[in-house]
Amino acid sequence: MLEEWLVNIPKGKIFLRDDRKKKTWLAEVEEFQLSKYQVTQALYEEVTGKNPSSFIGTENPVEGVSWLGAISFCNKLSESFNLTPCYIQVDTDVVELTKGANGFRLPTDAEWEFACRANVNKPQYGPVDEIAWYEGNSGDSTHPVGKKAPNGFGLFDMLGNVWEWCWDLYDAEVYGTYRVFRGGGWADGSRGCLATNRRRSHPTYGIDDLGFRIAKSVPQVP
Repeated sequence: MLEEWLVNIPKGKIFLRDDRKKKTWLAEVEEFQLSKYQVTQALYEEVTGKNPSSFIGTENPVEGVSWLGAISFCNKLSESFNLTPCYIQVDTDVVELTKGANGFRLPTDAEWEFACRANVNKPQYGPVDEIAWYEGNSGDSTHPVGKKAPNGFGLFDMLGNVWEWCWDLYDAEVYGTYRVFRGGGWADGSRGCLATNRRRSHPTYGIDDLGFRIAKSVPQVP
């Protein structure tokens, strides 16, 4: 069942921008897999035995999960499939990648935006009411995943419903261990649901418009 959730994302390049620093850079993305849907409450509870969500619904995205909680979920899910977990927690909020691990993980910042855009050179991959649950149509709540139109890669809710944690540190020199999250959520206006929007928070922080989706590396052929 879970394997059917995973979509192959091709390799490519993307220009990323940090509006705070007024900085733009080119990132290369290797082929990888990303889940069609945000992690649901049903899946999260099956793996962890817990459901921290404020808006209860088995097919609604899980929210209220911290970055560390998302990392822990990825490791537990990997173990359930007899895969090598991707993460090692070396301190309270310091996590390292396991080299060569084949388990589930969070997408990187570059992977997330590349997958969200799906080769569309616009900050939204379609009319916002057709692709996203946001302030204008959410009714102040999350909604079951997959009910809006997908992007060109077949990914649902990349914008809206809940924000999504990424692997990357936001700016270690200024914000320490704060991590990036992307995509906009049910409480944001249309301008908050853009492929380019990047926010940050402490890895222990959880709130009712922040969730995640899972990624998996594809072995690279030499």
